[in-house]
Amino acid sequence: RFLNQDLNHLYSTRAGRESRTTLNMVADIIDGKAIAQNIRQELKEEVTAISQKGSTKSPGLAVILVGSRRDSQTYVNMKKKACAECGIQSFGYDYPENATDDEIIRCVQNLNKNPDCHGILVQLPLPKHMDEEKVLDSILPEKDVDGLHPLNVAALTSTSTHGQRLDWSKLANIPFPIACTPQGCIELLDRSGVALKGKRAVVIGRSNLVGIPVAMLLMHRDATVTIVHSKTENTPEVVREADVVIAAVGRASLVKGEWLKPGAVVIDVGINSLDDATKKRGYRLVGDCDYDSCKEVAGKITPVPGGVGPMTIACLMRNTVSAFKRKQVMDAARTKN
Repeated sequence: RFLNQDLNHLYSTRAGRESRTTLNMVADIIDGKAIAQNIRQELKEEVTAISQKGSTKSPGLAVILVGSRRDSQTYVNMKKKACAECGIQSFGYDYPENATDDEIIRCVQNLNKNPDCHGILVQLPLPKHMDEEKVLDSILPEKDVDGLHPLNVAALTSTSTHGQRLDWSKLANIPFPIACTPQGCIELLDRSGVALKGKRAVVIGRSNLVGIPVAMLLMHRDATVTIVHSKTENTPEVVREADVVIAAVGRASLVKGEWLKPGAVVIDVGINSLDDATKKRGYRLVGDCDYDSCKEVAGKITPVPGGVGPMTIACLMRNTVSAFKRKQVMDAARTKN
């Protein structure tokens, strides 16, 4: 690792890249499973401490599932399992494929009023006939643990230039929910010892779910951020300038090792299935980065699966606990007044 840092300048040249190949240096793996498990353990201890202080309530998360998509059912079950592990109450609400917007919004409105529910998550995607934006906007901003409500998105984009700036070094203390996957990306970098201040970061993809919010988080951490998208010219050259690359575009193995600056840190958000007759399931999962070539050039890299995925659920649990704590503070202030 020391050699990797010392020779970073040398590796920026073609001769250096050839030297790196000759030395057969391989990136450190960022283990998302292990880091997510650490976060879940921290949350479990935090919830236990809350209970030991005499609180009669515990954090509560409601998950609304519409339809019978297998992948959505799997994700919901994983979230319920994580809740149980962390000491969070989970409430499940399952609706058929033909449910209407009004039915789901009524459910959300009831949960908005439920004092035992501190977080509401509507499992996406919703069936095509539903108005996803309308449903998500019906969730109270303080219970929007997915961080998708317009007010929470707006809060994320504010730099507080003329007011008191937030301490973005500790995302758990930010006073509003932050989208789980982008939050997980930053947490992976932090817990892997990656400094962001003054670094060049390239985000590949500009979606509302990952690309835009993770770019904002990087900016709040004082990185110089470029967003690459389908209309970007000379994409490989742009990516090659980055100290940190976050790929979230949904295209299998798009990013090649030759696109990377030697020693760059790579966070691969993508999860794509490719047909593979050698696998029992008939397919294999790959990221947006060509892992085999990228790991030969990068300094650190997340695998797929086992990288960003587990972090999304861990940060959902953290958002729920944070929402509970904010509610406790508000209730205490009301009682005092």
